[in-house]
Amino acid sequence: MEASEMQAIGDTLMRIVTPDMTPKQLIKAARKVHPNASKKDIARAAFFSIIANADQDIGKARNLQAFALAERTQAAE
Repeated sequence: MEASEMQAIGDTLMRIVTPDMTPKQLIKAARKVHPNASKKDIARAAFFSIIANADQDIGKARNLQAFALAERTQAAE
């Protein structure tokens, strides 16, 4: 995945993530905008977005961190 794609997905995640959103809901919402993105791409973009936006919106960054860590843990199993 190119950096511009990752940034675009990360920007989408920052727009759509909410505190009560499940990982499944977040993936589904992200794929509406980025239909070719894999779960792995979305998880990577979440980590990218956390780093890029943590100082701007701590709440959303925490929500994305929880999602990204959950997806990474599932991928390792």
